[in-house]
Amino acid sequence: MLEAVLDRHRATFLRTCAGLTPEQLATPSAPPSALTLLGLIRHLTDVERAWFRIRVAGQDVEVRYGRPDDPDAAFAHIDPYRAESEYAGLVAEMAEARTAAATRDLDDTFVHAHRGEMSVRWAYLHLIEEYAQHNGHADLIRERIDGRTG
Repeated sequence: MLEAVLDRHRATFLRTCAGLTPEQLATPSAPPSALTLLGLIRHLTDVERAWFRIRVAGQDVEVRYGRPDDPDAAFAHIDPYRAESEYAGLVAEMAEARTAAATRDLDDTFVHAHRGEMSVRWAYLHLIEEYAQHNGHADLIRERIDGRTG
């Protein structure tokens, strides 16, 4: 059930971004904010990778866009010409995350450097929360761009 709810949120986010040009994906929500759909694509790529591949599955991979010295790095240096490949990267990371999570039971635990021991169940709930929050952002940004919602 947790995986199904998370997949529904993933699909909602992808659907909200679908059909836009690279320039539209890189359009700021409401200047001076740097929040863009492309920034959210990059951020969610890192979220998927960090929680499921790095923490849950213990894979030795790095996040793609984030940096310890700059928590908002995924939202900076947005390049519309990379939008298609970064969107595809998120879709691929979602698949990798599903595979990584499938190797563990919901009650299995892992250690988060700042939060201590956590369960795979908690990671699912956190990702659902993360997507729910960002789907709200994405919906407002999309409405501002072309009037489409939901």
